[in-house]
Amino acid sequence: MRPSPNLYHLPPRGRFLLFPAKILGLGCLLGVLAWVPRTVAQQPSEGNAALNPKDGTTAPPTRSPIPPLVAQKETPKSDDFRLSVETDLVVLHATVTDKDSRPVTDLKQDYFRVWEDNVEQKLKVFKREDVPVSVGIVVDNSGSMRDKRKGVNAAAVKFVQSSNSKDEVFIVNFNDEAFLDTDFTDSVPLLEEGLEKIDARGGTALYDALALALKHLTEKATWDKKVLLVISDGEDNASRVPLEQVIKSVQRSNIMIYTVGLLGAESPRSTRRAKRALEAISKASGGSTFFPKNLSEVQGVATDIANDIRNQYVLAYTPANTVLDGKFRKVEVKVSVPKRGKLSVRTRTGYYAKTQPKEQTKTSGL
Repeated sequence: MRPSPNLYHLPPRGRFLLFPAKILGLGCLLGVLAWVPRTVAQQPSEGNAALNPKDGTTAPPTRSPIPPLVAQKETPKSDDFRLSVETDLVVLHATVTDKDSRPVTDLKQDYFRVWEDNVEQKLKVFKREDVPVSVGIVVDNSGSMRDKRKGVNAAAVKFVQSSNSKDEVFIVNFNDEAFLDTDFTDSVPLLEEGLEKIDARGGTALYDALALALKHLTEKATWDKKVLLVISDGEDNASRVPLEQVIKSVQRSNIMIYTVGLLGAESPRSTRRAKRALEAISKASGGSTFFPKNLSEVQGVATDIANDIRNQYVLAYTPANTVLDGKFRKVEVKVSVPKRGKLSVRTRTGYYAKTQPKEQTKTSGL
């Protein structure tokens, strides 16, 4: 029966009777609407038939299930090359060599022992793999380097070509000042372009350049493992940052530094000071120092450094000393392998502990 056209003009009592019916009908409609998307979203799996709503027959499925609107984050894989660690974990990158200075890469965890301030530590992480590295190449561009830059640039490119293909590299050139001439990239042409920005003049602000490179590597690097390759031909004579401050920054950073000294053009006294400075920087970081006799040896040195970086062990432990006092802690790693003769291990000499965070003063906001 069709409703009377005068229904909405019934007295108030009649209208109150109409509203429940309308609400009931609206509720049914919403229920149907809520049910329909579910039937659409629950598409039949492959091989199952779908019901044809017109004649009740079955029809083959026409599309695959609807994917979720928000993609789930993938679980990190082993080839992510990232070391997910606890915040208090001390990470060491260690190079092991035999009596002929050849790398030893087949050792087991049981052969390693680690001490911190003469207290033996228990290793939590041990592995050896060729992982990508974030690298900074820091090149002397002072006046005395004018005739050496071509050979040095070729060696720097050789270093990159001998490294892991996933490495990211930046270039810092320095004389009286330090300049970031190429930011992180894996493009050899871009790195060559940065190396060719030669303005060989002025003094040698090596420590300032190191401070810049350490800061940039710490703040901007993608990979966990970080390295600096430093090439210079003389004593620092223009930096505002002292050597002692650079050494402390190195010890706080866990960045390995390889230094190459093309020394000999200055006075013997100045050469000795330059040599000691380069050795101190590398030793503190767990890197190594090279003093090629001539420019033709630099490419071989660059290849050796790349191989050294790619054949290191990763050792990590949670310190037994949990005091957050900000003090320097000496680290020592020893390797003992039966019937393998004397092996040498090189890693950073120590680190600075974290400090106790300051309590934040709460304010009422009134």
